[in-house]
Amino acid sequence: MTDTETKLARASAPANATCGEAFVAAAERALTSGDLDLVSDAELERVFTAAVRLYAAKVDLDNKPINPVTAEKLTPTDVVVSVTAMIRAVGLNLWDLSMWFQRPHS
Repeated sequence: MTDTETKLARASAPANATCGEAFVAAAERALTSGDLDLVSDAELERVFTAAVRLYAAKVDLDNKPINPVTAEKLTPTDVVVSVTAMIRAVGLNLWDLSMWFQRPHS
């Protein structure tokens, strides 16, 4: 998102909106309008990376699972496309994933 788009997202979000809420508003606007370039690829990568790192840190610190997504707002395709891209981006394979998948939860 450019600075202008960030300002527009914040302007369309509630007055007390966090940066996260502003990003969600911008993403939802991009999805509903069909203009996916309202959020740049670079900005999406930065936000996604930060969200994944924060999620992993919280789960590791508290040693308890938390919901990473709102399941009702995603399709199985959304999840598979995203997870597959993340696995490829960091050089993992399905065997690596199977080892982590069996990791016990508290």
